[in-house]
Amino acid sequence: MPTSTNNQATSFRGVRTSKFRHVYGQAMRKERCYENVPITRSAHDSNCCAVNPKFIAVVTETAGGGSFVVIPLEKTGRLDFTTGRVVGHSGPVLDVKWNPFNDNVIASCSEDATIKIWYIPDNGLNANLKDWLVDLHGHRRRVAYLEWHPTAENILASAGLDHLIIIWNISHGEAVTVIDSHHDVIYSMSFNREGNLLATTCKDKKLRILDPRSGKTVSEGSCHVGSRATKVLYLGDSGQLFTTGFSRNSNREYALWSQQNLNEPLRRETIDSSSGVLFPFYDHDTRMIYVAGKGDGNIRFFEVVSESPWIHYLGQFLSGFPQRGLGFMPKRGCDTSQCEVFRFYKLHITRNICEPISMIVPRKSDSFQADLYPDTVAPTPAMSAEEWISGKNKPPVLLSMRSGLKVTYKPVRLEHVDKKLSLSERNNEKKFAFIAQENIVDYRPLERDQSSGYNEFDSAASSSDEDETEIRKRATRYRSFRCSNKVLEIIMQLEEQAQKNNKSTTLRGNDLKAVKTTSNLGTKFLNSNNNLNTYNFWSTRSASQINLKTQPFSQKKEPLSPRTLKPLVPSFLSTEKDLHKMDTPKSELELRRAYMAQREELKVLKGHLILKDKRIKELEEELRVTRDPLSRDSSEC
Repeated sequence: MPTSTNNQATSFRGVRTSKFRHVYGQAMRKERCYENVPITRSAHDSNCCAVNPKFIAVVTETAGGGSFVVIPLEKTGRLDFTTGRVVGHSGPVLDVKWNPFNDNVIASCSEDATIKIWYIPDNGLNANLKDWLVDLHGHRRRVAYLEWHPTAENILASAGLDHLIIIWNISHGEAVTVIDSHHDVIYSMSFNREGNLLATTCKDKKLRILDPRSGKTVSEGSCHVGSRATKVLYLGDSGQLFTTGFSRNSNREYALWSQQNLNEPLRRETIDSSSGVLFPFYDHDTRMIYVAGKGDGNIRFFEVVSESPWIHYLGQFLSGFPQRGLGFMPKRGCDTSQCEVFRFYKLHITRNICEPISMIVPRKSDSFQADLYPDTVAPTPAMSAEEWISGKNKPPVLLSMRSGLKVTYKPVRLEHVDKKLSLSERNNEKKFAFIAQENIVDYRPLERDQSSGYNEFDSAASSSDEDETEIRKRATRYRSFRCSNKVLEIIMQLEEQAQKNNKSTTLRGNDLKAVKTTSNLGTKFLNSNNNLNTYNFWSTRSASQINLKTQPFSQKKEPLSPRTLKPLVPSFLSTEKDLHKMDTPKSELELRRAYMAQREELKVLKGHLILKDKRIKELEEELRVTRDPLSRDSSEC
């Protein structure tokens, strides 16, 4: 019997559409992992790992004191046992965090109740690093957690077991705010996207939102009622918070909260009954949350939406190896050609391996996917520390993932005038202003006495205020010119003798080769001597201090002769003040380098001088033998 059609629509529950429904995790091959890393065995519930687009930092196990290793991201494979570590702490290191605005600066906290700021060179550490940039003292007990401000430069938050949270201005090395609102151990803290609110979880099972400038509590509510550690994460600028913890029955669960009401969560869901602490990670660009447990082998991921039920479960990455901690790469370091939206660095418990894991959205095209990569947070501060302290709020600076800056190259310097440390300055304005400056070049003719020749050496040598060292150096340069002139005189005499004997007007092959060899030796001696003595001079001169004199290309050059060699002497060599400038090193390192370079150069020059003198004697002997037959012929006539 055929069914009759009617206008009533059949209702059914469809499948939710999402571009991240098929996200999957892919572990890197063994050659792209980091092996032989002595990962710490501490039971402290931190990630023990920090990553940026240049380095990966891992807290290591040591017999005494505390240390962590910093590995350049491209140096995969087996870690050499002689690799340098950061070893400045006297107690075990508990947490490390990279500066979001300078990829070479990292902060570490330890059981010795101190916080230290370190600078890592671009090529990594060749030896153990003990010299820190800033040493912060303020906590009375060990410091457990660190968190950088997301928009203001040089603002760092630290939480210790003395129940205090201290907001630091590391450029001046001083505390901005001391927050004493907690009455028990602090488990975690997280800034919102603009950095004007700070969320914390505590052992007293309270979830708090604080004002980091004043230290006042904005709102407070009961969180997870279990006795194990809870973690909180601000979900960007959405005004929502994501927490993980334990229920009354010791089941692991997560909850989503609104910052306007902490009395009741928007959603609470049980995950499983394992005992490991759950660590949440959030990607604001894709609005995805990743949850990984300490001791677990899997990573779950969820998607946050703007309406009920607020959170949707997407899937999980499964692995047979448990994890001790996880570091994650900032979004600007992800590989857009592989549609990579997140990347973890997993620290194994059973093996000393750090394994990268990529979270990938499957796409057929290799081109840039604009819907997966909106503008992300740039490594540029939106404001200075002083502006933030004064009460200003600014959203983070964004960059395009298509052609944005992946890594930072910012110098770190200490301004001794006001004892201020500049770590991640906003120097674009200064850079553009420097480029826009006009180079003032002096085009006036160079004043030089062409007829003086080498007499300027004699006159300078006779001055009473010139020391013996400068006279000896200039005498060496003078002798090099004189030797070159002597070689040219010998060439001219040989050519004249050949013409008298009715021979070819050119030299024989052997004589010409010998003369060229001698001339080349003299030229090498002259060039190396000039380079050795004028390097520091030219490096300390600007374009406006050097008189430039150019000749038109159509001008005819005179043939090379001893007379035309005289103007080749640099006129600036006669100034004693300039000689003093170019021979004075600026530091002990420059002095050592200059000494070693000059010693090697002198060895080479001594060998050249020996060969040159030997060849000059051979040419003189040949000239004398050539003259003897001519003298006998003239006497017979």
